[in-house]
Amino acid sequence: MPPATTKIPQAVFDTIFVFPPNRETLGGSAYLVLEKNAHGQSANILIDCPAFNQVNQAFIAANGGIHTLFITHRGGMAQVADFQKAFDAQVVIQEQEAYLLPAVTTNSFARDRILSPTSRVFWNAGHSPGSACLYHQPYGGVLFTGRHLLPNQQGAPTPLRLSKTFHWPRQLRHAQKLLSDFTPDTLSTICPGASMGFLRGEKKITRAYQQLQGLDWDQLKTAQPAL
Repeated sequence: MPPATTKIPQAVFDTIFVFPPNRETLGGSAYLVLEKNAHGQSANILIDCPAFNQVNQAFIAANGGIHTLFITHRGGMAQVADFQKAFDAQVVIQEQEAYLLPAVTTNSFARDRILSPTSRVFWNAGHSPGSACLYHQPYGGVLFTGRHLLPNQQGAPTPLRLSKTFHWPRQLRHAQKLLSDFTPDTLSTICPGASMGFLRGEKKITRAYQQLQGLDWDQLKTAQPAL
């Protein structure tokens, strides 16, 4: 039996699960998206790295393993080689982050890549040089943003300027571009890669497009770096 303090992944939707925050990624949140290929075989996607412990490994195995491990940014990496070896997974990462995994066989991309008929990844530089998001079409459109967009204290999805932010104007441009790339009908939910406590018990950000639309983008341009 696992220790009583070990938390198990929680359902965000029927086929999307969020793992407990991982200390190895500074409290980052990883997700498992359940998918099947054209032959009905498991083609699951793990987004960033949860803790590599027995509970998480057993949960992943019980749900069909991992076909693809997608890394949203360099801060989402932890024990990538262990996950790849345990589940024989391909590791998909933007090319500007791939060099940080010299011991891992990676499948890198430049601007975007289609992972399945319902999931694709695309480059969204700013937080780090190779930050990227995953868009999952079901449920009205779910965007996994890593640390590109995080909930603020009101729970709204927001670009957050940090002392280690790679390029703030570029991050803002990419974030604002989401409003032209999507519509309220194609972007209903954001699953952020950290700061889940600001969601006050919720496991996702709803009305995602409308909340992005309501941000004060001019004020964000002058934001000072947080710690």
